[in-house]
Amino acid sequence: MQSVVDLQAIPPSKSIVSRRSKLWLLGLLAIIGIGFAVSEFNHWDERLFFDLKSQFNAATWKGKSIWLPDYKVVIDAKPVKGIEQNLSAIVYDHDHDRLLGIINGPAEIVTLNKTGDVTGHYPLEGFGDIEGLAYMGDGRVVVVDERTQQLSFFSLPAVPQTIHMADAQYLSLGINLNGNKGFEGITYDAGEDRLFMVKERNPRQLYEISGVGASLGQRMQIKILDLTAWIDDKVFATDLSDIYFDPITRHLVILSDESKLLVEMTGDGEFVSFRNFVGWLSELKASIPQPEGVTMDRDGNLYVVSEPNLFYAFRKQ
Repeated sequence: MQSVVDLQAIPPSKSIVSRRSKLWLLGLLAIIGIGFAVSEFNHWDERLFFDLKSQFNAATWKGKSIWLPDYKVVIDAKPVKGIEQNLSAIVYDHDHDRLLGIINGPAEIVTLNKTGDVTGHYPLEGFGDIEGLAYMGDGRVVVVDERTQQLSFFSLPAVPQTIHMADAQYLSLGINLNGNKGFEGITYDAGEDRLFMVKERNPRQLYEISGVGASLGQRMQIKILDLTAWIDDKVFATDLSDIYFDPITRHLVILSDESKLLVEMTGDGEFVSFRNFVGWLSELKASIPQPEGVTMDRDGNLYVVSEPNLFYAFRKQ
């Protein structure tokens, strides 16, 4: 014969304990959920991965690479006077020992000194959604339209003036067109006459285009390689906003806006080092709000620009 349990006979203290246990469990689950959401938002898993990888690689690569952990900020979030918004890229002009920046909307190339002061303007007439910029040497530059994925090549006159789209040569790729998630960054390797380009996301992609410089001289030998596997085969940032090729180490540096970090890779796609741009995880006064462009000069100094108009300089310690 089964006995019937009288619920009213349960001591009130046990009922209260049971209720408190449930509330404690729900609270714990809520804290875990919030912690997971915060971790995802701040990409802490990526930062931990890159930090551990950098420590592991230190003995192998320090002294033989760019080694991003050694770079410390010397100009922190300087507003660029004369630019109000849409500072989208930065590149080093080694022929004139100056920096070139791109402004998107209206499209314009600006010249800057190494302390982030504007020294000249090249308005771009007839160009579209320009996000990326690379310097190819002898005054020639290439800009990339994010939406149409068109590369436009032209030379900058010695005296700043308007550049017309009709005077440019162009190459249109149109790979995975999806509006405002197209090619964001571009860089040039003069030694091998090749361009590297990154597509922001949906999906993130990395491409190499070789033979471009020679083809502009009317000898058409262009080869396009999809190097996306370099970033798909490993933990990586959630988006790609710019890329820089270092002619000394022949390494690539890839910038992420959403993850606020910089990653160094070899010319074969091997991870080397990384640099954090989150304020409380670095010596920066505050996190870089929207890092969009990265480059280095001949002295090894590192430069980053952030929308709307912020300029950063880093020097190796």
